[in-house]
Amino acid sequence: MPAPRTVPILVVGSIALDTVRSPHGEVRGALGGSAIYFAIAASYFTRVNLVGVVGEDFPDEGIRILTRRGVNLEGLTRASGKTFAWSAAYNEDFSERTTLETTLNVFETFHPRIPAAYRRSPYVFLANINPELQAEVLEQIERPRLVVCDTMNLWIDFQRAELLRVLSRVDMAFFNADEARQITGEHNLIRAAAAIKRFGPRRVIVKKGEHGVLMSTGRSVFSLPAYPLDEVRDPTGAGDAFAGGFLGALARSPRADEDGCRRSLLYGTVLASFTVEGFGVEGIKSLTPRAIAKRYASLVDHARIPGQDGDLGVFSLPDS
Repeated sequence: MPAPRTVPILVVGSIALDTVRSPHGEVRGALGGSAIYFAIAASYFTRVNLVGVVGEDFPDEGIRILTRRGVNLEGLTRASGKTFAWSAAYNEDFSERTTLETTLNVFETFHPRIPAAYRRSPYVFLANINPELQAEVLEQIERPRLVVCDTMNLWIDFQRAELLRVLSRVDMAFFNADEARQITGEHNLIRAAAAIKRFGPRRVIVKKGEHGVLMSTGRSVFSLPAYPLDEVRDPTGAGDAFAGGFLGALARSPRADEDGCRRSLLYGTVLASFTVEGFGVEGIKSLTPRAIAKRYASLVDHARIPGQDGDLGVFSLPDS
C-alpha cells in the first residue's frame, strides 16, 4: 500500500464567539464558528491553512489553541470592531435549537483574501458562509484537486441561485438532512442526495446527526451510524468537526477513492463524537492520536457484521 500522504487543506469560514445553553450547563464567549471546528478537527491529520476574520475582542487563548494545533494563521485578519457573536439554547433532548442572537460584527464586511501561499492548496473546504463569498474563494484558488462545500438553510432560502452556481463548481457537498430535503423537495434522503448530485458534485454527504451519515455517488450509497454516546453536552459545531475529520483523514489517505472516502467518514464521525461531549471546542482541542484511534476501532466494531471471507452469516431460510 502506498505510504500515507499529508495534503494541506485550505478552509474559509466563520470564526465566532459563542454563547450556548444546554441541559448540561452554559458557556459564554466560547471559541466557535465553522472554520474553527473544521480546522481543529482536520489538524489531527494534516496541515490546515485558515482564512477568516476576528475582531479586537478575540481572545489570545483562541489564537493559542489554533497555534498549538499547528493551524497556519497567515490568512487570519484582525479587524477593527467585535468578533462575530452567536448565542443559542437547546431543549432537553437536543431535538430543537433556538438561536437567541446573531451579531455579525466584523464578519458582516468580510471578503476572503487568499494569501499567495494558500492559493495552490490541493484541498479546499468552503465552510458554511454566504455562497457569494464561497464563489470569491473559488476565483482565487489555483488548480485544486478537490473542492468541498457546506451550506445552511438560510442560503437555500434566500440565495438559492448563487448556491447552485457554487455547487456546479465543487467536487463534494455536505448537507444536513433537513437542508437536503429543502433544496431538492425530496423527503427520501437517498433520492435527495441523488438530486443534489445532479447540481454538480460527484459525491454528496448527508449528515443525519444522532442517526449517522449517508454518502451518495449516484452509483453507490454508503450509510454509517453515529458513534454511540451515553451523554451529549453541546452539539454545536459537530457537523463542522465531522467535515474536518473527514477531509483531514481523506487528505492523509493513500487515495481519495470510494474506499478512502468510506474510511474517512469513520474518522469524521469520531471527531464529531468528541465534539459533542464538551462545550465549544473543549472536546476536541487536546485529543491524542491514541484516543482517536481507539474510538475509530470501537466504531468499526460497532458497525461490524459477523462473518468472514465473504460469509456474512446469513441464515439458510426455508422455501416459502
